[in-house]
Amino acid sequence: MIVADAENCAGIQGYIAYAKCSGAGAAEILQQGPEAFEHQLGLEVLASGRPDNVMLVMGLHPDYLNSFWKMQGLLLRVDGPLPCPWRHYIAIMASARHQCSYLISFHMTEFLQVGGDPEWLLGIHRVPQKLRNLNEINKLLAHRPWLVTKEHIEALLTTGEHSWSLAELIQAVVLLTHYHSLASFVFGCGILPEGDPEGNPALQVPLPSSGQSSPPNGDPLGSSGGFDAVREVEALMERMKILQECQLQEEAASQEEMESRFELEKSESLLVAPTSDILELTPSPDVLCFVEDPTFGYEDFTRRGTQTPPTFRAQDYTWEDHGYSLIQRLYPEGGQLLDEKFQVVYTLTYNTIAMHSGVDTSMLRRAIWNYIHCVFGIRYDDYDYGEVNQLLERSLKVYIKTVACYPEKTTKRMYSHFWRHFRHSEKVHVNLLLLEARMQAALLYALRAITRYMT
Repeated sequence: MIVADAENCAGIQGYIAYAKCSGAGAAEILQQGPEAFEHQLGLEVLASGRPDNVMLVMGLHPDYLNSFWKMQGLLLRVDGPLPCPWRHYIAIMASARHQCSYLISFHMTEFLQVGGDPEWLLGIHRVPQKLRNLNEINKLLAHRPWLVTKEHIEALLTTGEHSWSLAELIQAVVLLTHYHSLASFVFGCGILPEGDPEGNPALQVPLPSSGQSSPPNGDPLGSSGGFDAVREVEALMERMKILQECQLQEEAASQEEMESRFELEKSESLLVAPTSDILELTPSPDVLCFVEDPTFGYEDFTRRGTQTPPTFRAQDYTWEDHGYSLIQRLYPEGGQLLDEKFQVVYTLTYNTIAMHSGVDTSMLRRAIWNYIHCVFGIRYDDYDYGEVNQLLERSLKVYIKTVACYPEKTTKRMYSHFWRHFRHSEKVHVNLLLLEARMQAALLYALRAITRYMT
């Protein structure tokens, strides 16, 4: 098991010296020596000092980690519209919506290190009114992004001495969605603070030995479920094969049929709720002090007996044609790095599924991405949502919806019960898709509202 609680470590050499004493997982990671370890995590990532547990888990997929780290570096450290202490405080506000103590604690320390006012850490009531004005859009983007309207944008941009500039607001929105989604990743992978006695399950696997060409060496197949778990893998492989053959042989369904299948999947998502696993959590005072309206949370986009907003048709406001160009205009480097990060995770593959290699996983990855967008009300006209039911087992849907919509309620049991014969690194891969699909969904709603305000 790897923990990173060595206060005397300095940079990569100190971390390596510490990790050699930390157990079997670390020994496997370091089997190729310091140079290989540096290459796997990336020198740019390691330049800031020893890696934390989030970096170590993301390091199972080095190409993604490097892309993520560049984006986070831009958000927190590179010159931009917002002062550095404000950026870390916005990260705290976003993380608090999901009770993510790991991220709150991390950014409280960073906030003080960049010169933040210690009084602000006593609670949201101690910060400037301008920063407090973000509370409404913070809670909407965290829990019900489809409710964000141009009126919310107008209220932030036209509040006199407390008003935000458009450039400041764009950076704040990206920060909020980044940390809402990162909280999902932290809970989804069971990442605990460095030195936590409970350990971190996803940290027990070594890093890939050669970039993105193969899954991490020594990352064993899941052992729970026995023969039934093996049969589940074979059944998934068979369904993928049948769907691929059907795509080649059959004519595409009509638009009416495609829409009907989306509405069916959206309605069925109401039934995907792990009621037996979910506990009603009471936020601690250390979290509550950064939150206004703490009872506000996720509600299903389609609720029985209530009028709901119209479905967000992805083709009407796409990331590629609309969202990217807006951010590129107002936050140029941010647009480019966000686009790179989305592309890296969407195309990431080792062509493996559990014990099978040489597999085209694009169909499965797309089903996961589109299902996440579906639970946030986003529909792709050219996608057959019937594939979601064919490819995603119920336990995986429960896990995806929990991690994406109320990550603080994720349990170890949920993690263990889906894809029982798959590697840890493959489950982390699912969490990377979750992180980025969730972030893109929230960004699309926010950027559409900003576009409507501007026009």
